[in-house]
Amino acid sequence: MDHLQQKRKWKRRARKQMGVRRRLRAASTRPRLSVYRSTKNIAVQLIDDATGRTLAAASSLEKDLRGQMAGKTKSEQAVLIGTTIAERAKAAGVEQVAFDRGYYPFHGRVKALAEAAREGGLQF
Repeated sequence: MDHLQQKRKWKRRARKQMGVRRRLRAASTRPRLSVYRSTKNIAVQLIDDATGRTLAAASSLEKDLRGQMAGKTKSEQAVLIGTTIAERAKAAGVEQVAFDRGYYPFHGRVKALAEAAREGGLQF
């Protein structure tokens, strides 16, 4: 992939992500549950866009969750992160959120995380 193709790819991703985020901000006054997914890890933050602050976060890179993730698939790890963020959001006093998947399709690990967060008590 040459430089121009890479540049176009990142512009498409950014445009798609901004479209998702724009629709979320226009329709919601709730905190945003933002997902980041890499090839090996997954992270999620609960962001209050009114103040620009992170209310809660969970990641597969956290040391206290590493023991629970040993030997699990990436989808199973996403489920664990989803339940963890639901617990931390409740501790922060948040029950309703807007799910921000970014430019990731609602499939696989992102879907597993979302379903686990819903089962944990978050509403979106």
